[in-house]
Amino acid sequence: DVRLVESGGGLAQAGGSLTLSCVVSGITFNDYAVGWFRQAPGKEREGISCIVNEDATIYYADFVKGRFTISREESNEIVSLQMNDLKPEDSAVYYCNANVGGINYWGQGTQVTVAS
Repeated sequence: DVRLVESGGGLAQAGGSLTLSCVVSGITFNDYAVGWFRQAPGKEREGISCIVNEDATIYYADFVKGRFTISREESNEIVSLQMNDLKPEDSAVYYCNANVGGINYWGQGTQVTVAS
């Protein structure tokens, strides 16, 4: 079974930093994308960043460019999101996502709260 388990959320002050981690298991193909989404109360889930494992291409949403950095360990088992210069509007539940052949798999989510 595919499993994604996030960790690292919590409370940060505006301007502070947090690092999220996602342990991915059960995926045996190299041609999948893994990344992070978030969902704030009353809003739709939005994509933040992803890595396409086949060629290691990285994408960022405009609202996190220059502040967030996605990375993966060489084993492809852990994907991290370093979040710097956090803003109150970054507060949301953050989800790890893997897309394998068009099928989306999700973690349980981790709460990030940024105080002003």
